[in-house]
Amino acid sequence: MSTTPTTDAELVRHAQAGDLPAFDELVSRHERRVYTLARRIVAQEQDAEDVTQQAFLSALENLDSFRGEASFATWLSRIATHAALKVIRKRKGLPMESLDEIALPHPEFIATWKESPVHLAERRETAHLIDAALAELDEKHRLVFLLRDVEGLSVKETADALALSEANVKVRLLRARLELREKLTRAFGDESSRLQPHSHS
Repeated sequence: MSTTPTTDAELVRHAQAGDLPAFDELVSRHERRVYTLARRIVAQEQDAEDVTQQAFLSALENLDSFRGEASFATWLSRIATHAALKVIRKRKGLPMESLDEIALPHPEFIATWKESPVHLAERRETAHLIDAALAELDEKHRLVFLLRDVEGLSVKETADALALSEANVKVRLLRARLELREKLTRAFGDESSRLQPHSHS
């Protein structure tokens, strides 16, 4: 008597054997996460829906090539990321830029956080604040942050994906981290520990 697949790995094996309901279950499990990732990258609802659909179609078409070196979720995220970047390129292109961003933003609100960023990210009620902060970043900074810090691509992989130099990736990532840190500190910082900018002893 066969057992019902419960893990992603089991569902993938069933889907690879032609069990389409197993793939439907994978879609149900990961659709919201893939859409959220796509929405953060392309910043438009309709484009995000298109990317999500394309990501699952590509996953289905290439399922036989999935060997399990990484988790199915990670593999699917990479597919969705590439699909989203295609939309960005088609929309307006991603030209190479010189290192003209070396001047870093000076934080105006500096304070320790009441909770760790990891704990904050896990709380459902704060997810919209994090998404809003990401949406306020310039696209060139948001993309680098998402690929490098969220999706875990290397500096070289991020540079290749965005047609940038590795130096530009590093500068943009630093700017994105600093800007996000300040935006989120305004929401999550402990006011009692706030430091005054430009105050030096």
